[in-house]
Amino acid sequence: MTFPRTTPHRRFNPLTREWVLVSPQRTDRPWQGAVEPRHDIALPAYDPGCSLCPGNVRASGIRNPPYAATFAFDNDFPALRPDTPPGAIDEGGLLVAQAESGLCRVICFSPRHDLSLPRLPLPDVVKVVELWTEEYRRLGALEYVNSVQIFENRGAMMGTSNPHPHGQIWASRSLPNVLAMETQAQADHLARNGSCLLCAYLGHEEKLRERIVCSNEDFVALVPFWAIWPFETMILSRRHLGALDELFPHEADALADILRRLTIRYDNLFEVPFPYSMGFHQSPTDGAPHPHWHFHAHFYPPLLRSASVRKFMVGFEMLGSPQRDITAEAAAERLRALLEVHYLDRVP
Repeated sequence: MTFPRTTPHRRFNPLTREWVLVSPQRTDRPWQGAVEPRHDIALPAYDPGCSLCPGNVRASGIRNPPYAATFAFDNDFPALRPDTPPGAIDEGGLLVAQAESGLCRVICFSPRHDLSLPRLPLPDVVKVVELWTEEYRRLGALEYVNSVQIFENRGAMMGTSNPHPHGQIWASRSLPNVLAMETQAQADHLARNGSCLLCAYLGHEEKLRERIVCSNEDFVALVPFWAIWPFETMILSRRHLGALDELFPHEADALADILRRLTIRYDNLFEVPFPYSMGFHQSPTDGAPHPHWHFHAHFYPPLLRSASVRKFMVGFEMLGSPQRDITAEAAAERLRALLEVHYLDRVP
């Protein structure tokens, strides 16, 4: 039995084994919620007050080198430290805590203060992918690191304190919650079906082509069937591989290409620097084999109706389960229809 997608329904996320409530009829409701002012301010190519620009001094007192491409350094205010001593608390299974060690890095994508992933030339995005790969390989080889989480928070509404194009890496001893859920779900699917969960899912999406935004020979960007955020997307490798360090050189180029094309579409959607949290999910680095793991990236953008109206997780979403108004199919259609030339780079 099927049902019209215009009626309220739930969709299942096989990676996390969670449900999302989809309410397409709510897109017609009038909006009287929060509206935020646009902050479309032109940035300089170099900012003498920016702690990430080449040659500038950071809050720690350390001066950045005059880097000309990418630049990585240990976070001056890390959430995790490699020298954390072991320790644990367990009071009857009610008060439970464990010491956690790790390492936090900052990745500058470019010396240019005014550029971001969608506006970097493709060869420069390739350099970012190569640096991510190098960091994943190096950090994952550390004895106390079992998970390497590479991510980017873009925009002030995502908590970014500095507009200079950059991301972070948190390498931890423990597997973070979502990674643990995805690991178990993929392992169970392989054991039950003898196949990769995301390989099977991508094959299904490529047959339907309803939710695919853009693609190339090696990667596909799509709005997942179970998306929570209004214009949430995933990037999936066509070849079954577990992590960045398994990419062939041409696949690194292809990943840079799909990242640039997708983020250009995001900026073009409302013609503003589009805020999001993005991160790669890849194999744990615990030394064990993980044949079930399929490399992918998640983009979680909060903008809902325009540059000034965003989605909040409140009420039922905090107390019950996530909910969305725009269907994944409608979001994919809007993103797919956008140009792949950045709105700031168009010739009048």
